[in-house]
Amino acid sequence: MVNKGDFMSENVERTVGRDAQRNNILAAKLVSEVVKTTLGPKGMDKMLVSPTNEIIVTNDGVTILSEMQIEHPAAKMMVEIAKTQEKEVGDGTTTSVMIAGKLLENAEKLLDKKIHPTVIVKGYRMAQEKAQEILSEISLKIAPENEEILKQIAMTAMTGKGAEGEKERFSEILVRAVKLVQTGNKVDSDDIKIEKVVGEGIRDTELVKGIIIDKERISKEMPSFVQNSKVLVIDFPLEIKSPEVDTKISITSHSELQNFLNEEEKSIKNMVEKIVATGCNVLFCQKGIDDFARYLLSKAGIYVCRRVGRSDIERISKATQTKIISNLNEIDSVLLGEAGSVEEIKSGGEYLTYLRDCKNPKLVTILVHGGTKHVVDEIGRALLDGLLDISSALESGLVVPGGGAIEIEIAKRLKEFGQTLPGREQLAVEEFANALEFIPITLAENAGIDPIDVLTELKAKHDSGDMNAGINLFTNRVENVLNSKIIEPAKIKIQAINSATDVATMILRIDDIILSKPNKKGRMNDLGSLPNYMEGLS
Repeated sequence: MVNKGDFMSENVERTVGRDAQRNNILAAKLVSEVVKTTLGPKGMDKMLVSPTNEIIVTNDGVTILSEMQIEHPAAKMMVEIAKTQEKEVGDGTTTSVMIAGKLLENAEKLLDKKIHPTVIVKGYRMAQEKAQEILSEISLKIAPENEEILKQIAMTAMTGKGAEGEKERFSEILVRAVKLVQTGNKVDSDDIKIEKVVGEGIRDTELVKGIIIDKERISKEMPSFVQNSKVLVIDFPLEIKSPEVDTKISITSHSELQNFLNEEEKSIKNMVEKIVATGCNVLFCQKGIDDFARYLLSKAGIYVCRRVGRSDIERISKATQTKIISNLNEIDSVLLGEAGSVEEIKSGGEYLTYLRDCKNPKLVTILVHGGTKHVVDEIGRALLDGLLDISSALESGLVVPGGGAIEIEIAKRLKEFGQTLPGREQLAVEEFANALEFIPITLAENAGIDPIDVLTELKAKHDSGDMNAGINLFTNRVENVLNSKIIEPAKIKIQAINSATDVATMILRIDDIILSKPNKKGRMNDLGSLPNYMEGLS
């Protein structure tokens, strides 16, 4: 007699049917609960402490979930939603995770009523499609040249984060930065670098037309300011290359040692002479620079930075319109980059290198100041959210009212749509609508307002035709949020609903979890190995 599960190794754990579904739904709900209290302008922060005692204080959903050491497979799928939302839009990560968690929580009620998971999945897919139609219908078009709207979008994105106190000034900086780098309605966020410096106050944050890198010149003998800069960018070291294998050199006399050192110096001198011969007066090197090379470069009056990060090297190359040289033999034919000036400036106790008036002006830097590392990191995240929100709004040209207004309007119309469906799918569509209502409910809870009162007032206003009615958490009132200038890019909501539905339906379709543990050799056990009594048949 073959017992159930005999075909699998004893090191394999298996969870089947409703137990598997409940397990996955519970894990997803717990992830949603973690970030729930961070939602909205009155959301709270989380303190994340790493095993090495590094501290992050933030209310950014994707940062929180990425730093947590999550092991449950369904919970990891929820983290992937936040990462996808961050990658595609840059904001709305908490919203997408919360909607997914609520969709699964509501699906559990339907499962308890003996409604099959495939029926729920079908209903959710119908609701997703209808929600996208509604979004397209009620989204508002914006004119790319309307800077006031773009500032309001940035302010909405930064509200509730560390930058809130200076959000008006920061929104002006972000809009100016976007206007400098945009091409048509497209904005490459890589063209706007956010550089963080500990020191001075938040108000000292500034926009610099050019590039700032967190590097200083490698010798005080070098010039600290270079006008009409001719820039050379290399990614190979200016030092003697070490052998890839262990090598021993046998030296029997002082003259042999001196000859050996002379050959090293000669090799480095040849490298430096080739660099000087290009006519450059500024050099950025991704790798290391030997002390003798540093001396020779100082003598030649060249401004040099070493161990510059790859992303900074690429930005400098793009800004000055020069090629990154990977081989010393290519250096003769290189076209040097151009910048109006290169200067070392001390800011907040740190030395930074400024490149201004570059040949390609479509690269700018926002230099963030703050009292502590935690403050500048959180302000940097807030500015990035604002920047990506502006980029999304410009790209799609569509915005929606914030403050939970759009979720309530979609939920209202989905419930009307559900009533037209003949089968059990209408129950799933209704639960989908209820999941969207979870956003304004949580906004109210996080602000200390009664969520039931807020929800009933919102529904009443939307039923009376005011589709822009939402929660203004600065006045704690339900009002027309467009008039209050609480605006978000439509792309955030589109992506959040799509991502949340995709992961919720995927988790709902799982009815069997087979967990294979590593064997003593660290490999996964074979799921299909034969039981002991059948080994002779293999």
